[in-house]
Amino acid sequence: MSTDTASPSTEAELRERVAELEETVAALEAAADDGTKKMTIVATQGSFDMAYPPLILASTAAAFGWDVVVFHTFWGLDILHEEKSDDLRLSAVGNPNMPMPNALAALPGMDRLATRMMERRIDENGTATIDELIELSLDQGVDLQACQMTIDLMGYEEDDFHDGVTVGVGAATALQHMAESDVQLLV
Repeated sequence: MSTDTASPSTEAELRERVAELEETVAALEAAADDGTKKMTIVATQGSFDMAYPPLILASTAAAFGWDVVVFHTFWGLDILHEEKSDDLRLSAVGNPNMPMPNALAALPGMDRLATRMMERRIDENGTATIDELIELSLDQGVDLQACQMTIDLMGYEEDDFHDGVTVGVGAATALQHMAESDVQLLV
């Protein structure tokens, strides 16, 4: 049987070592939590009215200094698509806030009419457009991400998106940011 030949640490040495380790842990925790709040928004819908919530929330959080990622997937990807974002429509059918019955809302051209009416209200009210909100978000450092699987699925090209959009992002990257976020939203 072997005996330990190293001299046992004194209580003072152990206390000193514990204090050093506590300082190291505190420094690591401070470095990991710099006080910046993080938000991840997953945008899954690409209708005219559903483009606004993720962009407004993202740009507002960024204005408060938050680290913000908006991960656009499936139809939400159309918000970032340069051509498609200019032609997003408000759906009149099944929308409980539309001031018309579904039978009327289902008529051809009603989605376009509803969209034009909302665009006119936005213009009269001085509300930012979708393109302006995208630009504002990017200017404030929001990471607008385009899901690579959805890009492939929809047959889009990486240069189809607004300048500044992060393309080629997978679900694993989005999940990692979500895991580190203080706020996670699905829109």
